[in-house]
Amino acid sequence: MSVARPLGACPCIAVVGGGPAGLMAAETIAAAGLRVEVFDAMPSVGRKFLMAGKGGMNLTHSEPYAAFLGRYGSRRNVVASLLDEWGPEALRAWVHGLGVETFVGSSGRVFPTDMKAAPMLRAWLHRLREGGVRFHMRHRWIDWANEDDGEGHTLRFATPDGEATFRADAIVFALGGASWPRLGSDASWVPLFEKMGVEIAPLQPANCGFDIDWSEHFRSRYAGEFLKSVSMAVVTNPGDESEGAASAGKADAPLALPLFRQGEFVVTASGIEGSLVYALSSTIRERINRHGHATVLIDLAPGLSPERVLDEVTHPRGSRSLSSHLRSRLGLSGVKAGLLHECLSKEDFTDTARIAAAIKSLPLRAVRPRPIAEAISSAGGVRFEALDASLMMKTLPGAFCAGEMLDWEAPTGGYLLTACFSSGLAAGRGALAYLGRT
Repeated sequence: MSVARPLGACPCIAVVGGGPAGLMAAETIAAAGLRVEVFDAMPSVGRKFLMAGKGGMNLTHSEPYAAFLGRYGSRRNVVASLLDEWGPEALRAWVHGLGVETFVGSSGRVFPTDMKAAPMLRAWLHRLREGGVRFHMRHRWIDWANEDDGEGHTLRFATPDGEATFRADAIVFALGGASWPRLGSDASWVPLFEKMGVEIAPLQPANCGFDIDWSEHFRSRYAGEFLKSVSMAVVTNPGDESEGAASAGKADAPLALPLFRQGEFVVTASGIEGSLVYALSSTIRERINRHGHATVLIDLAPGLSPERVLDEVTHPRGSRSLSSHLRSRLGLSGVKAGLLHECLSKEDFTDTARIAAAIKSLPLRAVRPRPIAEAISSAGGVRFEALDASLMMKTLPGAFCAGEMLDWEAPTGGYLLTACFSSGLAAGRGALAYLGRT
């Protein structure tokens, strides 16, 4: 079966990938009056978008713009060039245009009032279809055809009815990274791009958990337990890293050289995960890449100064056990107390200064990130250096990239989705400019 078309007076643009970036590109192009054909390997579009919204659809974040841009790390400047054109406020206004109201939560995150992704996606797809966008589901892009002549691209797709080809004047690829491959982001596009001379940064897990070699005793008792009201940091300065719980617990050890973030995380059978871990995941991952492990510091009592914790630990406890004393004076029980016992030796527990220091800076040794298929998102992808300012690939004129397949990353909190939307808009505009339809 073939869906081929000749080039004609009314240009047609193919959008390959039906996530937020691809759909935003399609909307941008259709609004200019061009024909848009969206192809996706899955039975329906927006599957990862819907999955991300199951716990509450976090659209963007309301924090000051400078802080917002800082969430994109080393790619801050290039992502800023996208967000300056269409950032958090523009996203909220666009959502309101779909008939979906939003609110700002206590954390500063922005959500639809009903907290759901499905109504928003339904309204969006209705608007796209009304605008003439056509959808081809179960069309998995497998390669370029050999007959490309420099004036457009012919794409090959695997479909339930056999191979199909489609001829387009320009293409926007929005194929995602490598996280949650069961929802379509399986990175099968990487070798296809590499053979065309497109430079790809290796895909790595982002917003992911990390493995820690727990003892069987700790794992069996505390897997699944949340640690709330804690702070976390990653040791990054040479010479500051502690090589064991006992040395890190010395009273004269540096307690706050790294920057601590407050929040919560969960102990898993294999290690740690959760929002606080995700916020630091890029630093933890790069530390592991560089040194084979990362030392993550946990402050079990972030509301108290080191001096106050030392005073409470050294307060006379009479006939009470140390566990009862720590529970009474500092509220340390359950998994927090379990972590102390996991990381400190019997000798450490005879030294109140070491115990107090460990409460404020308990080291966990992260040895590897969880597999990329488990990650919320992925880092790496098409390098921005391989693209021009309109997100067109330098080696493939007329072919643009958007979304998570680009080489950037950000923590959860609305930052991922905002950049996906804005890059889709930019790629759509780039395709229009390429065809002289700005």
